[in-house]
Amino acid sequence: MSDLDLLTQSLARSVKRWRTERGFTLDTLAARAGVSRGMLIQIEQARTNPSLGTVVKIGDALGISITTLLDYEQGPKVRIVPADQAVRLWHTAAGSYNRLLAGTEAPGPLEMWDWLLMPGEGSPSDPHPTGTVELLHVTKGELTLTVDGEEYRVPAGASVSFEANTPHTYANSGEEPLEMVMAVSVPGVH
Repeated sequence: MSDLDLLTQSLARSVKRWRTERGFTLDTLAARAGVSRGMLIQIEQARTNPSLGTVVKIGDALGISITTLLDYEQGPKVRIVPADQAVRLWHTAAGSYNRLLAGTEAPGPLEMWDWLLMPGEGSPSDPHPTGTVELLHVTKGELTLTVDGEEYRVPAGASVSFEANTPHTYANSGEEPLEMVMAVSVPGVH
């Protein structure tokens, strides 16, 4: 069985488990996440490999991190994620990617990401739930961050934080690869 098959099956079990735990019907979760009921059925039956955007929307609607969606089994209080087990959820033919390095649920979903954006590439993000905050630290290159239509330049060595409840885009307008680390804090669902 391939890594993708294992990931698809883990996501299927997890979405169904968390949807049931939250008391959401398929229709309720579909409305909260902004995805179709049919897509949720395909995900819960492990018949599709959804896009990163869809996984983020479902996690946000459930009030849990992508880490939890992909691995909800609770283990020891200390969890080491070996470098080769960081989950790459997005990549391009040019070499850009993001990797989910680690995540936790307390007090709400908190995720740490590693990003590489090649020159001329970018990644748009839909708005997250109100109260979601993103922290980014650029280690190489310069980030062009657009939040709600306004562009910000973040050079290597600098950090930025913003409320992520509006459309936002991470882009590399420079000539060299952009490397950054990002933390995302999402408020829990009550």
